[in-house]
Amino acid sequence: MSASSLSVPHLATSSAGAALPIALTNVTLEYPDGGGTIKALDSVSLDVAAGRMISLVGTSGSGKSSLLAVAATLVRPTNGQVAIDGITTADLKDADLTALRREKVGIIFQQPNLLASLTAVEQLMIGHHLRGKPLRAARGRAHELLGLVGLGASADKRPHQLSGGQRQRVNIARALMGDPRVLLVDEPTAALDHERSASIVGLLRRVTDEFQVATVMVTHDTEFVPLTDAVAVMRDGGLSNPELPGGAIHPATYSKGLF
Repeated sequence: MSASSLSVPHLATSSAGAALPIALTNVTLEYPDGGGTIKALDSVSLDVAAGRMISLVGTSGSGKSSLLAVAATLVRPTNGQVAIDGITTADLKDADLTALRREKVGIIFQQPNLLASLTAVEQLMIGHHLRGKPLRAARGRAHELLGLVGLGASADKRPHQLSGGQRQRVNIARALMGDPRVLLVDEPTAALDHERSASIVGLLRRVTDEFQVATVMVTHDTEFVPLTDAVAVMRDGGLSNPELPGGAIHPATYSKGLF
């Protein structure tokens, strides 16, 4: 397969020449498989500018999860380059990579994985405290973000007292605690009904705009694709967007199946 790439239209680089929040260049990821290898990612290039949100779609096994893991610096690619806020990660030691991820990347998992014994505000505070921030500052920031996601009145509730949609909102607020440059979102609506799903994707759109983060959202809910700025279609480990320069598909084009 030839190299595949996607650049969000007109915003591959900022007008001020600032570093892109996230840029992947010719990334390949291979896993050992018996006597051979499996190529999970095949020469993928992707960059997302601040304030832009892309949908990452594709069938099961197409490489979506692998791409998200590499973008999150949770997995090192076999070849290629990953840069977060202008910092290339290839030569970073594990401890430095962890520090970079903690400071620059917010990860929103499919399941919120909240700690049962902690209140909503404490869920946010604990991560902030691990970054070396004072607890008093962490509490103030946590309350601010819970208010932003519509949970100001639920700050002292524990997970069992929250609905699925509310737990996902805590998950989003927690990812914002470190003022990340990048938000990586894995199937945020997988366990939610339609109404709550629409609310969560709408919230992610608003967060992307207000915080000027670069957001990559893996989703199977193509109904919500129009809320994003571009669509990256994964096939066989590559981005399969052949008909437009740079590989970008407009959401309307994807929704009509014209690709």
